[in-house]
Amino acid sequence: MKCFIYRATRKQETYIYLPSKDQFDHLPENLLALLGRLEFAMELDLASINTLANADLEDVKMKVRSEGYYLQLPPEQHIWT
Repeated sequence: MKCFIYRATRKQETYIYLPSKDQFDHLPENLLALLGRLEFAMELDLASINTLANADLEDVKMKVRSEGYYLQLPPEQHIWT
């Protein structure tokens, strides 16, 4: 399963995974407004890998198939006091 990954310009460390390159039509308008311009980051074959660095691989596959995209938010930031 090929996936096309885009970086959000308004939200650091936020990415959108899509099943087709440059196909943003099915993304909610309010989500696009929050993320700003989307910059192509990479193409990835999800069938040829075992893990992703900051997302659950099976969750990504399921959401891309069912919803048409996967939104990867930044990892939680912990402040140690």
